[in-house]
Amino acid sequence: MSTKKIPLRQCIGCGEMKSKKEMVRILKTENEGIILDSTGRKNGRGAYLCPSAQCLQKAVKNRGLDRSFKQQVPREVYETLEKEMEQLVGQ
Repeated sequence: MSTKKIPLRQCIGCGEMKSKKEMVRILKTENEGIILDSTGRKNGRGAYLCPSAQCLQKAVKNRGLDRSFKQQVPREVYETLEKEMEQLVGQ
């Protein structure tokens, strides 16, 4: 009997390792820019974040997205992600 391996990802805000299903994926694509990937299956470079406002604030403060995507992320993107995350968590 073999047990199924659970994929772990590190939060860019708090740095905790959690299962992939517990996290929210933020995606960088060529066409759409930086978006929230609710399905977790879209193509592109991904970064993971706990679904909490505190982790998003920590990611903004320590520039977690900048490091993950190896580019400067504009403030408007953080504001858009904040609104989208509120809608996602509120469901």
